[in-house]
Amino acid sequence: MDSVTQFLVGTASWTDPTLVKSDLFYPPEATTAEARLAFYASRFPTVEVDSSYYAILSEEVTRLWVERTPPGFIFNVKAFAWLTQHAAETRRLPAAIKNALPAALRSAARIRNPPEEALNLAFEMFWSSLRPLRAAGKLGQVLFQLPPYVTWRKSNFDYLAGLAERLPGAAIAIEFRHRSWMDDSHRAQTLEFLRASNFTYVSIDTPVESGLAPILVATTPDVYVRFHGRNSRAWFGRNLTPAERFKYLYAERELAEWAARLKQLSGVRRAFAIFNNCYSNFGIMNATTMKEMLSRP
Repeated sequence: MDSVTQFLVGTASWTDPTLVKSDLFYPPEATTAEARLAFYASRFPTVEVDSSYYAILSEEVTRLWVERTPPGFIFNVKAFAWLTQHAAETRRLPAAIKNALPAALRSAARIRNPPEEALNLAFEMFWSSLRPLRAAGKLGQVLFQLPPYVTWRKSNFDYLAGLAERLPGAAIAIEFRHRSWMDDSHRAQTLEFLRASNFTYVSIDTPVESGLAPILVATTPDVYVRFHGRNSRAWFGRNLTPAERFKYLYAERELAEWAARLKQLSGVRRAFAIFNNCYSNFGIMNATTMKEMLSRP
């Protein structure tokens, strides 16, 4: 193990309703958003922000996050849905973006392929919203979780290649959800592209049936691993909440296998281990165990 690697373990949410209602993590007195974030940050050094995928945050929100967390705490932020080629709910778009839409689109419940002007504005507003985190040195990776229908092809490489210009100075991490990116035929070219672009490859732990291999590889000085759980029935299920989809509690032996792999990394500055199995306190429990495993000599 490279002795200089910093292991940063956390969860993909600190506000999931099933966690807050469980009374299994937050103390009774932590009844406000401020108190819950402060308590979470006293237990973990990092978190992944999920709300930024559904709506573009305000600078006031991220400024409060800076104030409510200790020095050195790191926020990894999921890119807004449009930025990753997902659909976004029209009702949750900022007024400035709604006004940039053609009248025919404003009445749609969801929009997947926005006009270029609206997409450009979304990029600008998203990046601006993170200014307080950037200024405080608390912004880690900007996570681009691509949808399963974004496959390995030139047009998608071209789109990804433009991210650095749209988000100048961002540390960008890419999670692929289609197997074509990392299959035997395309893996080398995908990784070469990520290294050349200075994009972090996101390693994932998912059900075997997903066909997404749990490959651990560094393409930048940071490594990023997301634990989605291995609940295959929920992974392919329909009409489930995010908490239900990732309802899985890892066994210690499953975590120990990943801990051993992470400890064998060399030449890596930071290794993020983020638990997305945010059903009740499952993610908290697994993150606590992983944090302890990685702290052992």
